[in-house]
Amino acid sequence: MALHTLFPTRVYTAPLRAQGVTAFNDKLINEINHLREDDRAGQIWSKAHYPGGYTSYASASRMQSCSPTFAALEAKLTQHIRAYAKALAFDLKARPLTMTDCWVNVMPPGVAHSLHLHPLSTFSGTYYVKTPARASGLKLEDPRLDRFMAAPPRAMDQRSDQAPWVVMPAKAGHLILFESWLRHEVTANTARTERVSISFNYSWF
Repeated sequence: MALHTLFPTRVYTAPLRAQGVTAFNDKLINEINHLREDDRAGQIWSKAHYPGGYTSYASASRMQSCSPTFAALEAKLTQHIRAYAKALAFDLKARPLTMTDCWVNVMPPGVAHSLHLHPLSTFSGTYYVKTPARASGLKLEDPRLDRFMAAPPRAMDQRSDQAPWVVMPAKAGHLILFESWLRHEVTANTARTERVSISFNYSWF
């Protein structure tokens, strides 16, 4: 008998860098706080679409183009993007993956981000700037879930690669990368203080 694991979904996690991450995150937090105070368009959009929280998704979504600190984040992400692409056997000789979007997410206690994916992108990811104790992780959905038409329930001791949902912990100074078609969400923040992250997309075309 042989069991073959076919068509795996590979998710990449790593610390952004080995040293200096605390000082770098302090600079990011400072800029994020100023952005949240000044971004009137983002405040209005967040009130309607991100209740209780703040996101610059609809107002300042190319932060790498207007902030040297966020441009530095893009530069630090480059090695991780290349490593992930190599692990997926992507041939990037014709042209590289390019960061197209980069935005801020601030989730006070109780704020959630509903299930979604990132159309028209190749890779998506999140860098965690501030993750207090009990901050929600990133919940990933098995992309085949809508095809499990007559499957029985899974055993309680199932492995993570057999689960219909997997929650990847959020840890300050770390990042997560995934292919943009993978649906994901952040459940309500159960921490006592804000959870702060930066999300981004990379595209090949």
